[in-house]
Amino acid sequence: MTKPLARDGALVGAMVTATFVAVSFVGWTVLSLPFLPYDLFDWIARVLPGSVATRAVDAIVALSGLVGGSNLDAAAKPIEQAMAVGGLFLAGVAGGVLMFSLLRLTSEPPLLPSGIVGAILGGMALIIEQRLDRIGTGPALSGPWVFATVFAWGVSIGWAYDRLGATGSPRHGMARDGRRRFLIQLGGSTFLAAFTTTISGVLSLKNDSLTGARWSDTHPLPNAGARVAPLAGTRPEFTPLDRHYRVDTNTRAPRIDGAGWRLRVGGLVHTPLSFTLDELRQHEPMHQFATLSCISNPPGGDLISTIRWTGISLMRLLPELELSAGATHLRLTSADGFFEFVAIATIQQDERIMLAYAWDGVPLPSEHGFPLRLFVPDLYGMKQPKWIVGVDAVDSWQPGYWVSRGWDREGHVAIASAIDVIRAAPHAAGESAVELGGIAFAGSRGVSKVEVRADDGDWQAAQLRDPMSDTTWVLWRASVAVDRGNHAFTVRAYDGQRRPQEANFHTKRGVV
Repeated sequence: MTKPLARDGALVGAMVTATFVAVSFVGWTVLSLPFLPYDLFDWIARVLPGSVATRAVDAIVALSGLVGGSNLDAAAKPIEQAMAVGGLFLAGVAGGVLMFSLLRLTSEPPLLPSGIVGAILGGMALIIEQRLDRIGTGPALSGPWVFATVFAWGVSIGWAYDRLGATGSPRHGMARDGRRRFLIQLGGSTFLAAFTTTISGVLSLKNDSLTGARWSDTHPLPNAGARVAPLAGTRPEFTPLDRHYRVDTNTRAPRIDGAGWRLRVGGLVHTPLSFTLDELRQHEPMHQFATLSCISNPPGGDLISTIRWTGISLMRLLPELELSAGATHLRLTSADGFFEFVAIATIQQDERIMLAYAWDGVPLPSEHGFPLRLFVPDLYGMKQPKWIVGVDAVDSWQPGYWVSRGWDREGHVAIASAIDVIRAAPHAAGESAVELGGIAFAGSRGVSKVEVRADDGDWQAAQLRDPMSDTTWVLWRASVAVDRGNHAFTVRAYDGQRRPQEANFHTKRGVV
């Protein structure tokens, strides 16, 4: 038997890994089993040092801007998922080379060492899935599925090595033909397997449908009679549900069975208890129009949205939790491993802090936190968990998921403004003008003034539209006289205390 070359392992590794990814994909989409490419990516993101994770997030946002233009949300998640699948594929190629190199050093039957390596890697994959809490909370077959697919990857590499070696020496023409014929057959088989399983998985993808009557279908917005109308081309004042931004810690959203879900309450309480979703819905509902923004949203970005939230005020729920005297904070835990702390004193002072279970009159979809997510005015999304499964009363503040990775401790919303549209406007003879429109947001502090300028000219006040509530953005519009040509337009805002926006001005170019 002639030992195959290590470089052959790259080709074999690519083919076997492609099949592995496709089979794992169909297991996820059809049976909700773990999808290792995504899970491995999520695990790496969690164990990376905070500074590295921060740079990675910034890089993904920047890459999303290049790929998706202004639609960062639509590009960010696919980029993460592509990185996850591509990274595992490259690891599989490298693994094929290493496996072939290892098998060349031993005289044992190839299936023995490859099976041992496959079992070791399968055990490591199980540990990773366990650390992500994907084994105990998923289908009963999750553990065996993960081990079996990874083990099969290792055995398949060994089998291919054995078959290649059996074709003879690569120095003889017939042997080369036999090796080439085997690789072609293996490539055809793996392509067919990968193609058919991938198509099956795509056809089985479960997408949440936002069924039911939406509040906005039959109700006017609370500021429908506002004097200032939005300039045509400004982003929608009330964000359509399918365009609400999404940023979270994992490549895929947790899938939670609402019928079996319970909100577990523990820690420093007199009696541990739990709530079903129906029990929470039976409390007096709170409805509020609110804007939510991502701390990584760049100037002018779309990682900010406004919707009508429905849920239960934590202030009203607090007495039912029967907290012990020493409790000072609530630790909220998500199904995806995210966690955050909220001071009980803050909850007692602000009834707007809520556990939301619906938006625009329909239940939250899985991608946006079903069955329960937190809303806290004036804080970025990094402080507001989705897919909440547990609430624990504790006696001290601790850094949450992103704070422990070096992000801002408080996460307070900074003053931000954006230009959405620039268009030529009728003006006096001999002059040119442009109309500008956009948004400004400063949390519940409100927006007192918005100013715009052309190039390095004087700042000019914009008109402000009355907001939908004290926790939503403000739409503005302005008219600026300019000479004909290419100009850079800039916007800045002031909050309700007339404090100016001091950084991250949004500048957009337009031709008049």
